[in-house]
Amino acid sequence: MAPRKKRNLQLPPDYGEILKQIKSRIQSAQIQAVLAVNRELIRLYWDIGGKIVERQKLEGWGTAVIERLAKDLQQAFPGVKGFSARNIWRMRAFYLAYTQQIQELSNSVAELDGQNLPQAVAEIPWGHNVLLLEKVKDVQARLWYIHKTLEQGWSRSVLWHHIDTKLYQRQFQPERAANFQLTLPPAQSDLVREVLKDPYNFDFLTLADDAQEKDLERGLIEHIREFLLELGVGFAFVGNQYHLNVGDEDFYIDLLFYHLRLRCFVVIDLKMKEFKPEFSGKMNFYVSAVDDLLRHPDDHPSIGIILCKTKNQTLVEYALRDVNKPIGVSTYQLRDALPEQLQGSLPTIEQLEAELEAVSVEIDEEA
Repeated sequence: MAPRKKRNLQLPPDYGEILKQIKSRIQSAQIQAVLAVNRELIRLYWDIGGKIVERQKLEGWGTAVIERLAKDLQQAFPGVKGFSARNIWRMRAFYLAYTQQIQELSNSVAELDGQNLPQAVAEIPWGHNVLLLEKVKDVQARLWYIHKTLEQGWSRSVLWHHIDTKLYQRQFQPERAANFQLTLPPAQSDLVREVLKDPYNFDFLTLADDAQEKDLERGLIEHIREFLLELGVGFAFVGNQYHLNVGDEDFYIDLLFYHLRLRCFVVIDLKMKEFKPEFSGKMNFYVSAVDDLLRHPDDHPSIGIILCKTKNQTLVEYALRDVNKPIGVSTYQLRDALPEQLQGSLPTIEQLEAELEAVSVEIDEEA
């Protein structure tokens, strides 16, 4: 009997690329399937909430009816979570939260489906929606958090962090001090204003009352991960006390960043005191030097951010009015120093994370 010929196991040259494409397609399909399930679940909760609101208006449904409805649904669908009485009340609140302000929503959301449910709302998980319903009452702020969640892929714990630190209010302060509209093209100006916050929340730092700028700088560098999280998505750290040689003299920038979305350098000057008009002249010099020495021809104009302990709005406006470089002035908040006898009684970061995880599990179980 003749020996069997070995099969040719040589793979085609482009096999690796084909395998990569197929794996990418499978992953994409998996993600789309999850999103489709989530959208259907959100619309289901929306419909249930709408029916409850309708029956309450027509027949005066009260707590007893909702309790019975929850019990019957749990018996009918024993393997399906989400039909507790508490969650059904949330469905009602979810429906009312948007329908009662539909006119306002229609002015701020480009597309609504036939049931008046904002499409972006259906894209985020129910746990995110519950968190927003219970913690954010302003509909415009809620929608902003939703779009940021979709844009930046925030988990529920990250979303809660930004809500708790009032990120929306800090990025839309009516009295924000900057000259971006005067020094940048409209499109770039709008992007830069979205990046700037006031105040910045440095609650991961505790400094003594007599601390100096170098202490603040050292603390931010030592907590660079938390600092970057507070600055926002897109900031890349270039260096601290960044050396520039101008006119045969040495100068040092407190903090230098590059923003990947803005495509520009960001110069940060730290002050442990109230804003003074002369600060703007120094920053104007730094930004001009960075533009000449570091800026690539494809980069947008560099911007400067002066971080002060406090500021007088009128002084800032006058100081920046005729400055030709884009500069913003913001304040920051530090964690208050505690007496030593109290410090040991505070929960550790690990304990806080454990509590947060427990809350997340509780929400999941209730849903």
